[in-house]
Amino acid sequence: MSITFKKNCVVFCDMAEGEDAESLLEWLQKHPKGKIDLSECSHLHPANLQVLMAAKCSIFARPKDELLAAWLDTALKTV
Repeated sequence: MSITFKKNCVVFCDMAEGEDAESLLEWLQKHPKGKIDLSECSHLHPANLQVLMAAKCSIFARPKDELLAAWLDTALKTV
């Protein structure tokens, strides 16, 4: 699994696959004020992006990959 669920934060590492989306959704439903750490994320499956868009959650750390960060800023309207 490329997503680690902590007490108040979800940490994405490397490639976040589609299989992670259901767990992500469940965690976000239980932690509506939870933060998202994408700093180590290199790829985000569209299913996970849809969950993040629907949850309108707080992005704690943007991806280090500037192209991915810019794409996510647009998709998540965090600019």
